[in-house]
Amino acid sequence: MQQDIDLGGTTYTLDVIEREGQWYAEARKMPSGMRIGPTATAATADEAIARLVRWLEWQRDHQEALAALQAAQQSYHRAIAGSAFSSGLAEATELQHEALQRIEDARLRLEEVRQAQPQIH
Repeated sequence: MQQDIDLGGTTYTLDVIEREGQWYAEARKMPSGMRIGPTATAATADEAIARLVRWLEWQRDHQEALAALQAAQQSYHRAIAGSAFSSGLAEATELQHEALQRIEDARLRLEEVRQAQPQIH
């Protein structure tokens, strides 16, 4: 059995097969057809698909949280570099502090997402 789904503008083809009473679902990213993620297993085809979709959604959230952390880190490095040319020490220190807070917020969000990784077996 095969099913196409769209998650946030990305299309995946899910292949679902049954072997000895167990259902297995795998995802391929389209249009490349490259396999992505682990194989989800369950007692029914619908549950195997649901588990795989939850994992794909989690993976998307994880990628977004990681990108946000990287952007916050880049912003911090720009604030550090810019402070070398700042006329006011207090202003530069405040910008650095705000940038560090954005890094911490993004790091906490990434950790929250990682803790929510769904089980697919």
